[in-house]
Amino acid sequence: MAIVTCIVGMVITWPILFPVNATGGGNQTQLDILNMSNIANNYYRYFAHVACAYIFYGFVLFMITRESIFYINLRQAYLLSPLYASRLSSRTVLFTSVPDDYLDETVLRRTLGNAVKRIWIASDTKELDDLVDRRDKAAMRLEGAETKLIRTANGKRLKAEKEDNKKGAGKSNSDATAVESGNVAGRWITEKDRPTHRLKPLIGKKVNTIDWCRAELEKLIPQVSELQAKHRAHETKKVGSVFVEFTTLAEAQAAYQSLTHHQVLHMAPRYTGMTPGEVIWKNLRIKWWERVIRSLATTAMVTVLVIFWSIPVAFVGAISNVNALAHSYSWLSWLLQIPPVIFGVVSGLLPSILLAVLMALLPIFLRLMAKLSGDPTLSAVELSTQNYYFAFQVVDVFLVATLGSSAASAVGTIAGTGLAGVPQLLATSLPNASDFYLSYFVLQGLAVVSSMLLSISGLIIFLLLSKLLDNTPRKLYKRWVNLSGIGWGTLFPIYTTLFVIGKSSILSMHKILADPAIALCYAIVAPLVLLFATIGLYFFYLAFRYNFLFTKNVTIDTKGRCYPLALQHVFVGLYISEVCIIGLFAIATASGNGAIGPLILMIIFLVFTVLYHMSLNAALKPLIDYLPKSLEAEERRLLEEDRANDEKGLNGSNGHTNGNINGHASELGAAPHKKPNFLTKFLKPHIYNDYATMRRLVPSDIEIRYEEDDEELAYYAPSIVNDVQLLWIPRDPMGLSQEEINHTPKVISITDDDASLDDKNKIVWDAEGGRPPIYQPEIYY
Repeated sequence: MAIVTCIVGMVITWPILFPVNATGGGNQTQLDILNMSNIANNYYRYFAHVACAYIFYGFVLFMITRESIFYINLRQAYLLSPLYASRLSSRTVLFTSVPDDYLDETVLRRTLGNAVKRIWIASDTKELDDLVDRRDKAAMRLEGAETKLIRTANGKRLKAEKEDNKKGAGKSNSDATAVESGNVAGRWITEKDRPTHRLKPLIGKKVNTIDWCRAELEKLIPQVSELQAKHRAHETKKVGSVFVEFTTLAEAQAAYQSLTHHQVLHMAPRYTGMTPGEVIWKNLRIKWWERVIRSLATTAMVTVLVIFWSIPVAFVGAISNVNALAHSYSWLSWLLQIPPVIFGVVSGLLPSILLAVLMALLPIFLRLMAKLSGDPTLSAVELSTQNYYFAFQVVDVFLVATLGSSAASAVGTIAGTGLAGVPQLLATSLPNASDFYLSYFVLQGLAVVSSMLLSISGLIIFLLLSKLLDNTPRKLYKRWVNLSGIGWGTLFPIYTTLFVIGKSSILSMHKILADPAIALCYAIVAPLVLLFATIGLYFFYLAFRYNFLFTKNVTIDTKGRCYPLALQHVFVGLYISEVCIIGLFAIATASGNGAIGPLILMIIFLVFTVLYHMSLNAALKPLIDYLPKSLEAEERRLLEEDRANDEKGLNGSNGHTNGNINGHASELGAAPHKKPNFLTKFLKPHIYNDYATMRRLVPSDIEIRYEEDDEELAYYAPSIVNDVQLLWIPRDPMGLSQEEINHTPKVISITDDDASLDDKNKIVWDAEGGRPPIYQPEIYY
């Protein structure tokens, strides 16, 4: 979207603004003559800038509208297809802040109607969570201790065999005798070599790890099983959240869109489409009044943090203009004696690094704030984080850093001229902030694209940490199969901010040209930068496309909701850019240069942008949040058409098994309109990217079905349904692993299949072969 917008911006602005700026009568040189600042006295030329602003910003509004419509149609086509509609999550609605009187299945069925299929009432699992955590930690500690015992004994054996080979002796008879006697470990290691640990760090009693873990598991496993049974039987304390499965997607949507309770903020907010894995279970207990308090408190904390965070960020911005400070204040003049290379690093690279460190701490805190506010799902947390993080990016990375840098360079001038010179000073000194943004965007742009493709951190973690930390087959397997995830809430705001700053900053042309990462549109002030923005954004596109397809894993599914939210954030860029241009015209008017006409026209367009934004949200927000009933009939028609094609032999057979998908896209026939050309399709998304067209991109004969237990236990808290894990240890030539397996099943299941020790005493497993014993198929809830 940004690349296309930049290309269109070049087509709009270059033919008009290049000659207007170049012949403006100013004293600019080189490429600066193409800048708006080259206009000296002929201020009627600003009407050309206003015309380009009207056309270009109007196109940005069109792009936001077009992409919103495209997203809505694609979302509806996906969510109404059998591939999604057959999922349990699509038919399940989460009601939060449920009154105690409604925490009863009979009352809920009477309230929600006959379409209710299954109900899960959340319970207080704090005690159970603690027991399950202790059980699982003991199990993993036992697995690690068993593996350590086997590797220690095998290492001793290998060392002994190496020495015996030099002497020409063997140990096979002794090994066989040890296996028969059930004391393989004792053949090679002493009691002090067996794994031990302290019950408390440093001062706790030292115990044999294997014996202690077996005893702990023998005590905890029955306790956990007993308490799990009570939770399933609803014999424990209930909390104010309920998952309700409906018979169809349509019934679930009807309940989701309806006002469920007659009292304010009861049985609300509601959520649908959430999988069990993304539920934040501890947030389900929050009552309606507690949710209000949490929301106000977290919003206040984030607001305060934005304000106070601006202090160190402004300081970082001031460092970028330390040269101006050194000339303005004699007590800082010693800075001018620093060698130019070191001075350049301090004023150029250091602020960028400091800002990157400051901003790296924010995502952790902002996600914590989103969770504390009461968001019950990880996808809701990501959306809240996206709003928070974008506000930080705009306020602290852009506005505060720019003002801090410009203020630092202007201190001396203000002291000499007084406040009367401030308007002219802002027009001339604000571009000095580009020194800061040049370094920052080069760091975020050029370095990010290359590092994304190289993925050096992932390479180091995989190759180095796996050797140092992965000391069991399970850890090796998880390191091998797990891809790094994507934090949508902190990914989108970074590049949306580049998009915003691109439309908003007023920088000198020669400062900008070296920066390919600035996003969109210095279109009115410095239109040449659009070319470099297009190239930089294209590199970002290639890098993200590659990583999303091959090296990243989407663990949190927002159903694409981050994209329309990012489109809403683009409006911030429009507002800031329009205000900046209005400010320039206001400065020219205040200095008696007669720019009142362009000023009035830009104010009118700003008002139009606000009204358009409000109207667009009112029209599209319901379509983004809900699924319309009119499309249910359309979906039934498409399925009937699909079945008719099946009868004619045009399609293959369905496939579904245990929540796993298997099938292919059906031939739904041609779209209900003739194939358009590129321009027509681009300009009319409501016609040529409508539901009927987008629906043909989604498989229509794939239906997901579940095993009875998987469906029955889906929306219980993990601690209620999680069984004790199967332990996985490596097989050794001595037979010690088999001996440990014979001793352990009295407490917990254990196996040494598909993992072994090689001749260097390293753990190996068949990464390219079959599934390991701890493999669990993914259930597509």
